[in-house]
Amino acid sequence: MAWRRIIITLAVLLPLIGILAYGFIRDPRYINSPLIGQPAASFAVTLFDGKKLTLDDLKGKAVFLNFWASWCPPCRAEARDLEAAWQTFKDGDVMFLGIDIQDTEEDARAYLKEFNVTYPNGRDLLGKVAVDYGVWGIPETFFIDPQGRITYKHVGSLGSALITAKLDEARRGIVSAKEGKGAYQSVR
Repeated sequence: MAWRRIIITLAVLLPLIGILAYGFIRDPRYINSPLIGQPAASFAVTLFDGKKLTLDDLKGKAVFLNFWASWCPPCRAEARDLEAAWQTFKDGDVMFLGIDIQDTEEDARAYLKEFNVTYPNGRDLLGKVAVDYGVWGIPETFFIDPQGRITYKHVGSLGSALITAKLDEARRGIVSAKEGKGAYQSVR
């Protein structure tokens, strides 16, 4: 009788343990974001220049929203490409916004200076914006159309060609079927 109880218990527990283990070992980059095609979460951030910026302030423009940190190698790798793209798009119907997470203000400011970043950047001190967007690795970038809908999400560093293509799609409201992947740094 005792053996029967043990066998039944194992028959129930082993599949559950297997499912749990699969969830832990599965690379989250290969799970598409449910946010694509949905309205972007509203937020308010204080920029490094002291001004406040909300998502509502950006309505009517395509938005390039990039989460980063100074200590992140892939963030550093893409920094010059992001600034170059900003210089290309800044006078049009596109807004870039960088959100620094898990960093000291001093390190974040040094990063912005090192890479001559001129587009608006702020800090997510409590991690609320990152949580609302489901950020789990950096850099992580969201493209938002002028109506405030997420059209594309990219986990990892971006190059100029992809930035240009996805901003063009965001400006036109074209939603990508799935998110992009690249080199990233886990924040969890």
